Amino acid sequence: MQVSSWYRAVLVCMLCLPLQTLAADGDSAASDAEPVYGPRLEGFSYPHNVQFYRFKSQRQQLEMAYMDVAPQGEANGRTAVLLHGKNFCGATWEGTIEALTQRGYRVIAPDQIGFCKSSKPEHYQYSLHQLARNTHALLNQLDIERATIMGHSMGGMLATRYALMYPDTTEQLVLVDPIGLEDWKAKGVPYHTVDQWFESTRRTSAKGIRNYQKSTYYADEWQPRYDKWVQMQAGMYRGEGKFINAWSQAKTYEMIYTQPIVHEFNQLQVPTLLMIGDQDNTAIGKAFSPPEVQQQLGHYDQLGPEIASRIPHALLIQFPELGHSPQIQAPEEFHQALFRGLEELQEIDGQ
Repeated sequence: MQVSSWYRAVLVCMLCLPLQTLAADGDSAASDAEPVYGPRLEGFSYPHNVQFYRFKSQRQQLEMAYMDVAPQGEANGRTAVLLHGKNFCGATWEGTIEALTQRGYRVIAPDQIGFCKSSKPEHYQYSLHQLARNTHALLNQLDIERATIMGHSMGGMLATRYALMYPDTTEQLVLVDPIGLEDWKAKGVPYHTVDQWFESTRRTSAKGIRNYQKSTYYADEWQPRYDKWVQMQAGMYRGEGKFINAWSQAKTYEMIYTQPIVHEFNQLQVPTLLMIGDQDNTAIGKAFSPPEVQQQLGHYDQLGPEIASRIPHALLIQFPELGHSPQIQAPEEFHQALFRGLEELQEIDGQ
């Protein structure tokens, strides 16, 4: 494989850095007990077979990793497409994949370009529109005409964009603690350049990930089973892919900040299930915003009802004690609510 001049330069710079800089976050230099994963998450096992959709986009050949999981037992004729969040991968949906396939769904769980096991191009114009188009092309390749589109976190923004672009192929829309329920720029969050995001993101460590997830994803509670997802993310920053992962993450942070979706929820034409952990406090750029701005951000217990009221055919389910990742924090409670909500959506849609 030919190494780009940018990537070669990054490696040289990395070698020039003093050891204490590389290990400044406590575990950037991995110990024998800490997993090290490749630039495309090589070494981390997914719960199902990973396939690759190969296509050309923006004048380059790319690979989009995905899992295509058949229903267990009798099929119900429906397909669910699961879109991961920014700090997540297709594998993070493993519990939901199991629950859906047990109910007869075929499940497609892709890794978006720039994430996890998919291509991470050095030069790519990231947009929610482009990622939605990539996903739609994958579904066309798989001969899937209609599907339930389900997105978590950033995947919720993407799922919303997908449903706006392709309403005729979106059977139902499910948004699980989506980010983008507020316009951070309009609320006063200052702009961060891609270079600034890169500088902060390349210092990613397991300790930092764990602390953030505890306070945001799991409502200040922690269980050892969450560490799998911490190490999945942190492991990519310990190996040779540290810088290309940080670069991809930086560019997608900028995408999220500059492409708000909140002003278009009233345009959705499909039955929508909004599932909110009330303890969620996620807000892009909150950490470097003025204190008076921080106080206004990430109130999901208020944002959930507000956004649900704007969506023409919406059903809201709230989890008062859960955080940003209810499907991981309380999977049984979450999946029971999910299937109850999907059934109600069918009634709303007159199916």
